[in-house]
Amino acid sequence: MKNTYKLTEGAVLLAIFAVLLLITLYVPVLGTVVLFFLSLPFMLFGAKYDGKSTAVFTIAAVLISLILGSFLAIPMALAFGATGAVMGYMVREGKSREASYIAGSVVFLVNIVAQYALSIVLFNINAIEEMVEILRASVDQSIKLMEQLGQAPDQKVVDQLALMVDMVETLVPSMFVMAAFSITFLLQLAAVPFLKRFGVKVPNWRPFRELQFPKSILWYYLIAMVAALIMQPEEGTYWYWAISNLTFILQMLMVLQGLSLVFYFTHLKGYSKAIPIIVVVLLFLFPFVLYIVRILGIIDLGFDLRKRLGEKK
Repeated sequence: MKNTYKLTEGAVLLAIFAVLLLITLYVPVLGTVVLFFLSLPFMLFGAKYDGKSTAVFTIAAVLISLILGSFLAIPMALAFGATGAVMGYMVREGKSREASYIAGSVVFLVNIVAQYALSIVLFNINAIEEMVEILRASVDQSIKLMEQLGQAPDQKVVDQLALMVDMVETLVPSMFVMAAFSITFLLQLAAVPFLKRFGVKVPNWRPFRELQFPKSILWYYLIAMVAALIMQPEEGTYWYWAISNLTFILQMLMVLQGLSLVFYFTHLKGYSKAIPIIVVVLLFLFPFVLYIVRILGIIDLGFDLRKRLGEKK
């Protein structure tokens, strides 16, 4: 009886996935929204049944995607399916919301990196290089258009634009990491209300103000900074690529640590909740605010700043 119910529920969830996939593939605007619900059937099944059954369910979904959307739909089914299945499994095992999120993000990251590599090896398609070339062509076209209108741009501006395009190409691994964690966050955000509606117990997030990275992150950051100063690798070399990406990711972690401190401080002092939200908005408007928040994160990790603030309360 139990196996019959599992098969029935699995068939229903596969049907739901098929409908969601069809909308994603063939309905332009609505498909962009529905995309973030593709992992829901996998999370729901994985949260209720064992890992072996979830793996079979995921394989069945991939086969269905092949029928509905040819080979182009397989990478989508693999990425969203495996990510949802892992997050569902973590929920079933009683892991924290944060652990489920990190596990899902890592799985999604592995998927997009593997698919990117396979697209180069099997089909000789490098999406990143094509994107960079489009950016370079857009910059060149904009400069030529300004020159034709008699408004030749400052050479410093031209150099900054060229540097920006080169940096985008260099930071491709960091972009993959950020994309994986951002998309997985949205997938989890979209799925959790439905999981709770179907009786699945999903733990809540810890308050953002309690976010605390290990102190080892600070040491990695300092080592990366010192290595960059000592080695001064030339642009285009492997070491330049590695240090640039490592530094960028660690800087983002320092910013998150600093923002967590801001949320903690405003909560500790009983200030308005609008203050940390305003700080977040200012991060995107004024670069110097980003630097200040990053420094706060470094100080917090290095000197246990929030602990000292708590003692002074």
